Formats: sequence, structure tokens, C-alpha cells
Amino acid sequence: MPFRITIHLAALLCLFAGGVAANPWHGQVVLQGFWWNYWNNNYPNDWATYLADLAPRLRALGIDAVWIPPTVKNQNATGSVGYAPFDQYDLGDKFQGGSTPTRLGNKDAYLRVVAVLHANGIDVIQDLVWNHLNGAGSESGGAGGLDPSAHGSTQYKNFRYVCFATPAGNGSAADYGARRGRFPKNWQNFHPNPAHNTEGPDDITASFFGPDICYWTGAFGPSSNCRFNPAQSDDYMRAGMRDWSVWLKKQTGVDGFRLDAAKHFEPWVTQDFLWNLAYNAGFASGGSPMYAVGEVVGSAAQNDAWVDAVNSSNGGGFDLVGTFDFGFRSALKNMVGSSGSFDLGSLPAAQQNRRSRTAPFVNNHDTFRPLLAADGNYSGWDTAHELGGHIDPFDPRIQAAYAVAMAVDGSPTIFFEDLFDIGGTGRRWTHHPDNPTELPTRDWLVYLIWCHQKLNFKEGAYLVRWQAPDLLVLERSGHAIIGVNDNWDTWQSAPIQTAFGANVPLHDYSGANTSDIRTDASGRATISVPPCNGSNVRRGYAVWGPVGVRGGSDPPHHSTTQEWEMADDLGDSHPNSLQQGGALAANSTALRTVGRIFPAAGKTVTIGTYPESSTNRYELLVLGTSGAPMTNVVGFGSLTLSYAPPASEYETIKIHYTEATNVSHKIWVKVNYTAPTSLKPAAPGFANLKWLTNEQFQFTLTGGIGLSTPLAIRLAALPPAEVFSTPYPALDTFRVAEKVCFKWSLILRRVVCTVLSYPFTGVRPSSAESTSARPSESDISEAASF
Repeated sequence: MPFRITIHLAALLCLFAGGVAANPWHGQVVLQGFWWNYWNNNYPNDWATYLADLAPRLRALGIDAVWIPPTVKNQNATGSVGYAPFDQYDLGDKFQGGSTPTRLGNKDAYLRVVAVLHANGIDVIQDLVWNHLNGAGSESGGAGGLDPSAHGSTQYKNFRYVCFATPAGNGSAADYGARRGRFPKNWQNFHPNPAHNTEGPDDITASFFGPDICYWTGAFGPSSNCRFNPAQSDDYMRAGMRDWSVWLKKQTGVDGFRLDAAKHFEPWVTQDFLWNLAYNAGFASGGSPMYAVGEVVGSAAQNDAWVDAVNSSNGGGFDLVGTFDFGFRSALKNMVGSSGSFDLGSLPAAQQNRRSRTAPFVNNHDTFRPLLAADGNYSGWDTAHELGGHIDPFDPRIQAAYAVAMAVDGSPTIFFEDLFDIGGTGRRWTHHPDNPTELPTRDWLVYLIWCHQKLNFKEGAYLVRWQAPDLLVLERSGHAIIGVNDNWDTWQSAPIQTAFGANVPLHDYSGANTSDIRTDASGRATISVPPCNGSNVRRGYAVWGPVGVRGGSDPPHHSTTQEWEMADDLGDSHPNSLQQGGALAANSTALRTVGRIFPAAGKTVTIGTYPESSTNRYELLVLGTSGAPMTNVVGFGSLTLSYAPPASEYETIKIHYTEATNVSHKIWVKVNYTAPTSLKPAAPGFANLKWLTNEQFQFTLTGGIGLSTPLAIRLAALPPAEVFSTPYPALDTFRVAEKVCFKWSLILRRVVCTVLSYPFTGVRPSSAESTSARPSESDISEAASF
């Protein structure tokens, strides 16, 4: 009897732990994890923590990767959204531009969100700006940024940076010009210069967004007025940007890249940098599956030509990059805006041909610029600043547009404001990302993502099965049939050949059709798709697949590897900075702060150190949040330290010489760890179910506010609403809930009652009891459906 009931309980839990059969690497669902001018009042200048708190929901939704905004310091550090880069080596750790954090947050939070997303099985796509810089000069009105010898539309082309050796001083021109941070730039590094003496109007040399970087071999030279003026040589910008890109991948552990303004620098530059990121970044090399997509605004033919130019550069031989399919997106916009008169059958021909790494999309931060009311809701559209115009997420035909975008080849990109409604709730700036009521999803898009992932669209070949003005039917061979209808009030149907074979039952997982169908002896089936007017639960799409597919998203957890380079031209020693970085100090035992990690409790952390010289003895320490040492290792040369942290919290890594008789040396510190899936306290759960004597069984309540409490429950006289033998004497369900979580007390009773075939009854607190733990409607719904 006990064994049998245990099996039933395990089966009950398995119903909610269904895994997702992974789509191939070139068919991932990518969420753009921000909108233009992204902000939340609960996370001021800390978007990284916002995304970390959103991560468990994204995991449950089946998101494969999150595209994050540019993360390097802009001169307007928190006012800019990232596309005006100033210092590549400042990831929110240096105090310059009047701030240490960027709008994304500080470096600690940035590295943490990468690790948290990985722990949730989600890759991180970093937005990169290789085209231009902006904001030369100090935080004191741009002092020191102007070089009177500079050519071109602006003479503000002296770029100097703070670092551990030279933190920010008084902000004067002299102070700025003496800053010795890594990768300084002079006016010859931009267009125009003596080696490439042109500045527009072509796409490559025009200064559309700020001083335009020149990657030509001869684009180097000195500043005429900066005190720190190291010699430059051939390929200065090409080598420097390549080195920084590899450094970034090693430091952060990001997985792939979105390339901003990609047509505004030479294809051979893109090939060089991407090849090195994929194949020459050591432990961080992304390999052939590395996601890389360029923003190339143009037609399908222009996008194809750019992809070919990149992949054939520098000797060719590697498939490295794709593009956002702007031509296809234009066709989708025309479809949505044509009031049903668009020829759906023309959509397949609008796609680009180079589709192995393409990214179909419906909206992004450049196409979507709403005017906002005081509460953040849409009040109109800033069309003058939209790239190609928006598709309104409240337009019914957007559902059909997304159905097509997800059905065709490539990794579909989901725009944040399309998946999450922040334009109609009045909570754009005040919602909490982990609260589905405050940040609701659009269920039609949730269903589409589920279909894409669970039916494994991209494992099947792309087949066009039916093309007509009001009906398009696409098949992912043997995996899914996607029907799209842009007619306002009339269902559309068509008999199609399928690759499913003869007499195979098919189910509509969109919910549009309530009855299953079956292929005939020839493998044919009739597909019916609802209109867009809202008379059906779905507007303009249906998705058919094999009967019996179920379950949710459960991708494998990933660890994260991040490497810090300790050098005097990196980091910052200013008291307002994170005070990280700096080489091991000469003739000193002074501690240097490497950085911080956020590992999960009980998960192994492995730290490796790689000093520039193996002749000096040094110590590496790990400190907990309180500042107390947790563990350490001492020795010469390369060292390794492994441990399991007792709690999920920030840990600080420090390093120093043990004797004050050494010269200064750089050292690299590489850390592999697994972050928690959530920054919030673990949700209550139960484990270790076992049977006791006298008709009792016991399990351990875990999580919540730190409880790990054995509960014994008696079977014989168990009323449905009571819990006996708790460590809190004479406490009823609601008093236990005060210390745990009422929702989970409901769930636990529901589990017990389901296993034992007891009726399940809800309980209401008495007037004398606190109602702070009273469940919401969604809590009760979740508990009752468990």
C-alpha cells in the first residue's frame, strides 16, 4: 500500500514536469528583453535584476534566449539606453560619466543576470555596437574630449578612460587626458582620417550616430593634446575591437550577439570579429552554433548579399551570421495593415534566401515607438522615429503575423511589448516582473510559443502547402501544420497534402478547432482556420500537430563561466566605483577585489587562477555577504579552488600577494558556477515522503522562508482541512500558513487528498486570525488545479 501511493504521488508531479524537445540551434525562440527607453521604477538603473526576476517566468514560457541591450558605459550613463557607447571596458563597474551603473545596472548585476538566465536554461544574446562611439570628454561638460587637430564633422574624438591606476579626478581637461584606461582612441581612429579620408554619404563612413569607427589598417595616430598618448600601429581599431569582443565574452559568459547597425562597417570586420568569438576565444568560443544576427535594414536581396559578403570575407569557409529579415517583416506589416485585402499567398516569396541563421520578427525597439499617457499606456505613435512603422499588439491580425513568423525558417524574435502587455495596464513603470497579474502575457502568443517548442517546428522541413489570397498553410514536415487567415469574418479551409502519413490523428493546439481530424489514406487532411474578428478564441491562426503532445517547459540548467583579468588599466579604484580590478600590487600584500558571483546554495563553484608569473606566492579568498571569509587557497602558479556555498547570495572574490616583496603582475581568475533559478526565496515544496507507524506518513517541507521542517500527517481521522503533528503546537492550517505560505498549504492538502481520494475543501480564516496570508483568486486556482 505505501509503495503504491508513493508511485501515485510521483505520477501526479510528473504531469507538471514535461520537458521540451529542443529545436535545433538555428530555430530558437529569442525574446527581446527590453523596449525602447526601457525603465521600471522598482528597478531604477538595474534592468539586469529586473530580467533576473523575470527569468523563471521566461523558462516556464519556453523562451530559449534573451536579447539584452548594449551594456557598455555611455557618457550619459543612465539616461542612455546603450547605443551611444563611450568605454567598451566599463560594464558598470567604473565611476565615470557621473555614475557607476549603466541603465542596465552595475557589473555585478550584469554578470548575475547572465548566470541566472543560464540557470533557467536560457541563453543570453548581447547587443553589440561595433560601428561608432559617442561622448568624448569628461563628465564636466566634455572637457578634454576635443582635439583641435581632428578632421571631420566633430572634433570631439579624444576618448580616455578611468581605470584602477587612474580613477576620475576633478574632471578637467588635464585630468581627462591623463586617464590610462584600456583602449584609448584618437581622431585618426575615426572617419575621416589620412588613410581613409572620407565621411559619408555612404553607409560605411558616414557619422550617422557619432564618431564613425574606421577599421582600415592605416587608421591610427596620436592625439594632439592628451597627456596619456600611447603609440598606435597598424590595424589599431580592428585589433582593439577584436580583443575587446573576446574579453567581453570571457568576462560575461554571454552566448551570442545581435550586431547593431551592421551594414555601417565593412563585412570583413564582421567576419573577423565573429570568427574569433566563435573559434578563437578559448574556453568561451561559441563554435558553429553561436547565435549572431546583424541589423541590416534592407530588402531580402540586400540582406542575402550582406550575409554572403560576410561569410566569404577573409578567405571564407564559415557560416557565421544571419540577419533580421526586414523585407519579410515589411510584408507582415502590409498584411496586418491591409484590412484583409493582402495576398497571403505572397508571403513565402518575401523571405530572404539565406535563412540558416535568419531572424524573422514582427516588432522591435526601432520599429515600435509609442506615445505614452501618464500611466504608460499607449496614447499614439511616434511614427517619425519608427523604423518601418509599428504593428500594434492590439491589432487582431498581429496573431496571424506571429504565426507566420514562427512557422518559417529561422529563430523567431519575440518583442517584449508583444508578449507582455505593458501598454494597456497602466503599470508600464510600476509592475513587478514576477507577478503575472501586474505583467500579463498575451495568451495567443504564449500558445504560439508553446506550439513552436512542443511540436518542435524547426525539426521539420519547411513546406508551403497552400497559397491563396486569404489562406496560407505551412507545414514543418511531420511536426506541425500552421494555417493563417487574414479574412475578417470568414473561416478559410483547404485540403492539403501532409507529411504525417496515412490515417494519423491531428489536434489543433491553438484551441481554434475543438475537434481532432485525421489524415486520409494518402496523408491528406482538410485544414480550417478561424477569421480575425474575435468570433473564435484565436484570431487568424491554427496549429495542428500529432495528438497527445503535452507538458510544459523544462530546459536543462546551465552553469556559467566568467573570467576576470586583473590589470591596472582595467577596473577602477575610485570610492564611488565597485573598486574592482587592478594587478597584484608590487611590494604589498594589499587585497585586490576580483569581482562578485551569485552561486546557488549547494552547487559546486570552481575557481581557477592563472598568474602572469608563477614565481610569486599569493592567496585567493572568497568572502560571504557579511564579509567573513568562507574559503581560500594559497600557493604559486595556477591554483584551483572548489567548494559548495551554504547559501544563495553574493560572494566576493579577493586576491593578494602573501609577501610584500614582489613585483606587480596581472592575473586571470576564471569561475564556473551555477546560479539559483530565482533571486527570491525558494518556493515551499516537499520531499522525503515516507510512511510511519500508526497510519501516519511524513514528508519534509522545504523552501519558503528557510523552513526545512518534517510534517507528519495522520490518515485515519484526517479532516480535509487540517494538518496534524506539526512542530508548531496546536496550530491550525492558517497559523502554519503565517510561517510558510497559504497557497502551498492548500497545494499540500490537495496532493494528500488527491492521493487518498479525500474530498478537497477550502478553508476561510476566522475573524480573529490574520488575513495577510489569505490566497488570491489565482492562488486558489493554482492550488485547485495542481
